[in-house]
Amino acid sequence: MTDPDLIPVFDPLQRAARAEPAVPWDIREDRLRALARALRDGRADLTRAITADFGTRPAAETELAELFPVLDGIAHALRHGRRWMRPRRVPTGLWFRPARAMIRPQPLGVVGIVAPWNYPLMLSAGPLTSVLVAGNRAMVKPSELAPAFAETFAALMGRHFDPQVVAVVTGDADVARAFTALPFDHLLFTGSTAVGRKVMAAAAPNLTPVTLELGGKSPALVAPDARLDHAAARIMTGKLLNAGQTCTAPDYALVPRDRVADFIAACRAWVGRHYPRLADNPDYSAIINAAQFDRLSGWIAAAQAQGATLHALSDAAPDPARRILPPVILTDAAGPVTDQEIFGPVLPVIGYDTLDDALAQIARHPRPLAFYPFTDDAATRDRLLDSVVAGGVTVNDTLLHVAQPDLPFGGVGASGMGVYHGQAGFERMSHLAPVLIQSRWSGVGLLAPPYGARFRRMMRFMLR
Repeated sequence: MTDPDLIPVFDPLQRAARAEPAVPWDIREDRLRALARALRDGRADLTRAITADFGTRPAAETELAELFPVLDGIAHALRHGRRWMRPRRVPTGLWFRPARAMIRPQPLGVVGIVAPWNYPLMLSAGPLTSVLVAGNRAMVKPSELAPAFAETFAALMGRHFDPQVVAVVTGDADVARAFTALPFDHLLFTGSTAVGRKVMAAAAPNLTPVTLELGGKSPALVAPDARLDHAAARIMTGKLLNAGQTCTAPDYALVPRDRVADFIAACRAWVGRHYPRLADNPDYSAIINAAQFDRLSGWIAAAQAQGATLHALSDAAPDPARRILPPVILTDAAGPVTDQEIFGPVLPVIGYDTLDDALAQIARHPRPLAFYPFTDDAATRDRLLDSVVAGGVTVNDTLLHVAQPDLPFGGVGASGMGVYHGQAGFERMSHLAPVLIQSRWSGVGLLAPPYGARFRRMMRFMLR
């Protein structure tokens, strides 16, 4: 049942979308520029709000990991959007010539965006870019777990957009449930796999198509030939950005068994260089709330109770009051850290004897959102890319495929469905209408009833 409080927000958007089925480029361009202007004008307020929600999160991290990729994505859409929306000629089947066939992208209408708390700006404004370049209108629901951001973003969008173009609604989980039950023309959700199932179920009665950006256990695989110090540095970079609260963070690392000790030492050395005095280091993010801090602490304790060895990567102790959880590696781990997405600065390291063993370990889990192979050997790289089906891949680094506007971003299997970013996002948020324009001169009438001798002769020729 839809919450009636959302109807006064949704209905004007839907009416406006139905009244404007074709949206010319100049209007789309104006809306994209308004979004970029809003983010630049609100840069300081948005950064402060995100820091307030986390308690501790460096402004530099918000600007690098959230503001930059969104503004870069908007600039990319402004450069290419006019071309994306042009009708595209496609070949016409031999027997239907001289008719012409084409694909005409059309706006879907009203798109709902449900954003999570971990990267609230990027995962609200990033999808919004795809929505606007495709000529749609949007209704956005930021996470209630990042309330300062939600209120700041809602006020900012309200100053820069007509509410019949972009509307932001705030509220708790009940509002989110009502939101996903609205009859959107498309619904994009970013969050956990468990909640993604509920979102899909809520959208089903309206036959609302969904894009689900979920998560899972994204592996980093250090091949025998890999540069170990480089692999450790890039895995730590990807793992400790936002204190591991990243859907594409490396969730566990597979390392040749005889190199595990060296890998752990390299990780500890990297942390010491980049996060010194971690207990009060302003460049290290806090865990978003006490519940998440307690969950992670409990998972570490459960793994140790089942025989795991904990390798602290910092001399700092956990600080529950400030929700600072220093990074750790676990070896010989079992329990939730090996079965579920960790979403924190905890890295299980699994030693392997052969690449076949490592690939078998990856295959035990559902298909991941990301895969990070480290190797300088082309044959090994191709073998790993052929063997692992993941939402996206960065070779010899982590996370960076997500920041490429020309690469689609999304999951596969339990890690999600559907992609966006760049042209892929434009097409996901468009109806790619197939159009056949019949020629004045057409032989189709020769196949009309009655199905006599002429029809049979033509069919014999066509079916050869």
